[in-house]
Amino acid sequence: MPLSNLSELLPAAPWLLPFLTLPRLARRTPNLSDAPRSSGPMVSIIIPARNESRTIRTVIQSVLESTYPSFEVLVVDDRSADDTATLVRGFTSDARLRLLSGEELPTGWYGKPWACFQGYRAARGDLLLFTDADTTHYPELLERAVGALLTQRADLVTVSPRQRCITFWERIVMPQIWYLLALRYTPRSVNRARRPRDVIANGQFILTSRTAYETAGTHAAVRHEVAEDLALAQTYIGKGLKLHFAFAERLMETRMYEGLSSLIEGWSKNIYLGGRRSFPDEPFQRSLVPAMLITAMVFWLIPPALLIWGAAEGWAVLSAAATLAVGLSLVFWIIICYGMLIPPLYGLGYPLGALMALYIVLRSTWRGNRRIEWRGRVYGESKSGDKAGGP
Repeated sequence: MPLSNLSELLPAAPWLLPFLTLPRLARRTPNLSDAPRSSGPMVSIIIPARNESRTIRTVIQSVLESTYPSFEVLVVDDRSADDTATLVRGFTSDARLRLLSGEELPTGWYGKPWACFQGYRAARGDLLLFTDADTTHYPELLERAVGALLTQRADLVTVSPRQRCITFWERIVMPQIWYLLALRYTPRSVNRARRPRDVIANGQFILTSRTAYETAGTHAAVRHEVAEDLALAQTYIGKGLKLHFAFAERLMETRMYEGLSSLIEGWSKNIYLGGRRSFPDEPFQRSLVPAMLITAMVFWLIPPALLIWGAAEGWAVLSAAATLAVGLSLVFWIIICYGMLIPPLYGLGYPLGALMALYIVLRSTWRGNRRIEWRGRVYGESKSGDKAGGP
């Protein structure tokens, strides 16, 4: 190809850059599957549950099948409006399981930290595991996690499980957001971190000693946080406590959101406020969070938009560069989907996924902390009842 023609393709060069991140994302160490099994102290498994009738049986069944020798399960029914509590009572013949009826949400608390705190108050174990109702635990998971906690001399162990994406929208939107999170926080970088801005915990699985949890101030220290897991990790680091983050795709899986409406609701709640919280002591970077998120999504939309525009205007030069950029983007997102165990052909839908993710970012930014919705609660409004629980 003549050099003049090659120069026409140079505008597509920025879409080569994401490929440089693939080696970082491909590393799967440390991996919880490599941790030794341990039969350490008693573990209290705390499951906050609000309107979780679709998933609560699965998580309870999976944790009760754990091969760890000494544990109890506390399900905190956070004033559910569905039959979550009824379904949990179906397991209460197992002496290891207790159902706690959640108390009314106090002013200044968000729902999940309050439910976790109530579970802690009732727990008997020296170790505490906070896990979500939308998770599935494999039998060895707890043994390996306790083994990692003890051998790494960590105060908190958290994991990155397999993210199950089933519907069309899950498969094209989740990779867009998950890529940003995976790039920002890798287990190796988190485990070496010394600053609050560089750490995270995954609220789907947080294992900690009772002593460390109390030293960090319990969930009371993050009672007003939407991204309470991120804030809790920052609190641990601020207290000089040690975190250990590991991959656990072979030991745990989760399905965060079921379809488009829950995707929009869930990420609208988290992405803007969580992004700002990730820069706890840097007001300038916090102010740039919306621009960072918008830029990340618009980046993927530029090539298809220019391709359509160039074709419509008959600009062959623009169309050639845009075509190459679209091709590079397609290959990239096919690789990302493959890595997430999503059928790779869903990578072809990346422009639609980026467009929907951009809508979620804009919606989340516009709402800020003025209106936060989750599981039938609305925070940030001066109303009574459940709607008065936000800060």
